[in-house]
This record gives sequence, C-alpha cells and structure tokens, in this order.
Amino acid sequence: MPRIYCIRLYQHTALDDPSHIFVVLVLSIVSDLFSFVFLLQESSRRQALSGIAAAGAALVPAAANAAAGESPRFSVFGLIGDGGAYSEGGAYGSDQSTKVYSPYSVYGEADEKSLYKEGASEYIARKKAVVAETKVRLSKLPAYVAKAKWFEVTDELSRFMYETRASINYLATTPEQKKAAKAFYVAIEEVALNARLKRGDACAAAITDAVAKLDAMSF
Repeated sequence: MPRIYCIRLYQHTALDDPSHIFVVLVLSIVSDLFSFVFLLQESSRRQALSGIAAAGAALVPAAANAAAGESPRFSVFGLIGDGGAYSEGGAYGSDQSTKVYSPYSVYGEADEKSLYKEGASEYIARKKAVVAETKVRLSKLPAYVAKAKWFEVTDELSRFMYETRASINYLATTPEQKKAAKAFYVAIEEVALNARLKRGDACAAAITDAVAKLDAMSF
C-alpha cells in the first residue's frame, strides 16, 4: 500500500523541487521496510503452524498406546522410567523375565530346558559317525597317490573331512585324547603338503601314519 501511494505521489508531484524528491525516496524506503516486515511475519506464522502440526502428529502414537485412566509412561533405553513402556529395547536384559546369556543378548542362559544339550547321546553318535567316515576316506588316498592323482588327495582331505577336526575336538575330552588329536592333525597336514609337492613316497608314508594315529584314538 505505501508503494502505491509513492507511485501516485510521484505521478502528481513536480520533481523539480529537491524536497519533493527527498520525500519520494523516503516513502519508497519506508514502503520496502513494510514489505520486508510483512514477509517475515508470514514466514514466522507458517513455521509456527508447521511446528504445531508436527508436534500433534508425534503425539498421535503415544495417545494410541495409552490406556484409559492410566498415567503417562516412559522409558529411556529400558533403564529409566517404566520398564513396561515402549523403548529402544530393555538395556542389559532388564525387560526379560529370566537372566540372559549376555548383556547384549535376548536369549537366556543354557539350562535343562535348552533344546541343545552338550554331550547328549545324539550329538556324540553324530560326531563318531564323522570319525568313522573319515577312516573310509583315508583308505582311498593310497590309490590316488599310486596313480599320481594329487588333486584327488587334497580334495578328499577338504571335501568330507572338513568336519573331522570339529568332531574330534568335540569327542576329545581328556588330556591324552587331545594330545592324540593334535598328533593326528599334524599327520594330515603332512599328507596335504606332500600331495601338493607331488612327493609320492613321503605322501604315502604320511597317509599310513595318519591312519595309525586315528585308529589309536578311542572315544
């Protein structure tokens, strides 16, 4: 509105008088200031309305989770406030009914109710079956060495016998058994090394030694 007034004043005023020019310039500046303040007010009003709308939207889930006649509940990472309230997860198992396996786990400690029971007969039988099959695989190696099938030797050591070490470690519980297991592993490594170097006699001798050491172990 002030700018329109300035334009009309400019059109109907003789500008040959310096005082008239000064008045027009002052009114023009005032008009620009009014426009600037108006824009700031509009921007602040829009930001305020946006903030109110966002706050209202944030309160909707909390209202939906509240129960009638219930006091407000809050929880900070399951440590501060009501542990039954929604949070980022109860810290250190504070929201679990029983003791957890570790501070960062939601699973309980192993006990008589656990599905997996270390040392159970079904697991021991499975590990012994792996050892028995290992003896079968070792019996095939001399024929591969005789025909210089070095890849077959190394492949046999890593194909099924990949499970051999884990099974023997599970079954070896006494110091004597663990010592015998380590000696068997060294013999198997000798077989693999000589097969890669294509040393027939040394590989055959290592196979015989490995078989003997595996047969010597009792579980």
